[in-house]
Amino acid sequence: MEAKVSIIMGSTSDLPIMEKAAKALNDFRIPFELHALSAHRTPQQAMDFARGAYGRGIRVVIAGAGGAAHLPGVIAALTPVPVIGVPIKASISIDGWDSILSILQMPPGIPVATVGLDGAQNAGILAAQILATADDSLMKAVIGYKAGLEKKIVQANRELASVKYEYKTN
Repeated sequence: MEAKVSIIMGSTSDLPIMEKAAKALNDFRIPFELHALSAHRTPQQAMDFARGAYGRGIRVVIAGAGGAAHLPGVIAALTPVPVIGVPIKASISIDGWDSILSILQMPPGIPVATVGLDGAQNAGILAAQILATADDSLMKAVIGYKAGLEKKIVQANRELASVKYEYKTN
């Protein structure tokens, strides 16, 4: 089995957030790999990883980073593969805003799709949607997942109908 998605993070302290992307990919049955890479502490390894990703069969990279959050942008600068950035609220973070802005504010020509703060689950789902554009069976799974979201809200509204208040009108 060859990985199609690579999940990378600046350090293993990011794993509690990034494993949500792994779970999403696993649920969609998408082969993935998991690495700790640092744009600052292992720049040569990060560069080698990015330049070799496509040749190894990687079609989407999910890159999580906190603080200055340079990892997603560095990887995006060095690979033709789409990169999804996950800003992480790290212990050195300024409430996560430094991570968010570092990943969002990329220069022209170096796009990084960015999910919300600590939004690794959405990154995994977005990776599945990207891959599904060329895979009909995966597209069916994505459509089924979305239908499941709708069913949850319909059920929630049924349950809310039984909540009683004196002035509640529905």
